[in-house]
Amino acid sequence: MTTVLVTGGSGFVASHCLARLITAGYRVRTTLRRPDRRPALDSTLAALGIPAAAVASVDVVLANLDHDDGWAEATAGCDAVLHVASPLPLGEPANPEALVAPARDGSLRVLAAARAAGVRRVVLTSSFAAIGYGHRELPPCYDETWWTDLEAPVSAYIRSKTLAERAAWAYVDGPGRGMELTTVNPVAILGPVPVAETSASIEMVRRLLDGRVPACPRLWFGVVDIRDVADLHLLALTHPAAAGERFLASGGPCLSVLDLARTLASAFPAYAGRLPTRVLPDWLVRLAARFKPELRPTLPELGRFKQLSPAKARRVLGWQPRPNREAIIATGDSLIRLGQIRPLRI
Repeated sequence: MTTVLVTGGSGFVASHCLARLITAGYRVRTTLRRPDRRPALDSTLAALGIPAAAVASVDVVLANLDHDDGWAEATAGCDAVLHVASPLPLGEPANPEALVAPARDGSLRVLAAARAAGVRRVVLTSSFAAIGYGHRELPPCYDETWWTDLEAPVSAYIRSKTLAERAAWAYVDGPGRGMELTTVNPVAILGPVPVAETSASIEMVRRLLDGRVPACPRLWFGVVDIRDVADLHLLALTHPAAAGERFLASGGPCLSVLDLARTLASAFPAYAGRLPTRVLPDWLVRLAARFKPELRPTLPELGRFKQLSPAKARRVLGWQPRPNREAIIATGDSLIRLGQIRPLRI
C-alpha cells in the first residue's frame, strides 16, 4: 500500500482522483482548507461509489495554499503527491493576484514540503490554460511543447495556471532537483457530477440546459471526461516514462458552443426547446462585454479554432479517453438527476 497525498480533496478533480486511488488500493490522505468541508468530502466519495469504511479511512489534514501551516504534516510519510488544489473562479476577479499568488506560491509550498518529506514524484494538475493562449498566430496543432504567452492580454486564471506550472518546473530544476515532476494539462473538464458542482465548464452546461444562453458566441474549446482525467493522474503517478513530462488531456477535437448545444439537444430532447440554435456575431459579443465584465476574457478567443493533440498521453502512457459526446451526456445526465437544472413545465 503506497500512501498518496491529494491536495484540495473536496474539489471536482481531486475527489475523482481520490476515488480512483482508493479503488486501485492506495492509502490516501488529502488536504482541506476548513474542517467543516469533511462532510462534503465524505458525501462526494460516497456518491462516487466508495464504501463507507474506505471513506472513513481517508486521512484529512487542514492546510491552505496561502500558508505554510499543515503542509509538513500533510506530506509526512507520503510516497507521492497529486497537487490538484488551485483556485478556479467563475468570473474574472477584481484583483488578478488573488488567483496568481495561491496558484504559484501554493504549488511551491507543496513541492517544498514534498521534497522535505522525501516524496519521489509529484503530479501537478495544470491546464491547457498554460499551453494554448496569447498567441497571435495559431499553430497547426497545440501539444505539450507550447506555452501560453503571458505578454499578451490573458485572463487571471490563465496567468495563474501558467505561472504556477512554470514555477513548479523551475523548482525541480533548482532546489528540488532529484524529485520527479509530471504535469497533467486538461482542457474543459466535463463528465459525471457526483454532487452539486460549480466549476466553469460544468456551469456552461448548466446554463445551456437552463435556457440561459439565447445564442452562441463563436468560441471553441476542448473537452475531456473527469474519469479520464483521474485515470491520467494515476498513470502519471505510476508510469516510469511519465517523469519530467507534460501531458495534454483532451477527449477529441475542439467543439463550439453551438456543437455543445446540439449534442445536448440530441441527447435530452425534452430540453431541446431551451437550447440555442443561433450564433452571435462577434460585434454583438464585444458590445455586450462593455456591460458584462465576465464576457471580456473571452473576446480574444472569438472565432479562433484550435487543433489539439493528446497523442503523447496515448503513446507514452496508453491513455484511452472517452469521446466528447460521452463526457457531455454524462454531465447533462448528472445535472438533471441532481436537480441542478430548472424543471420543465408540464
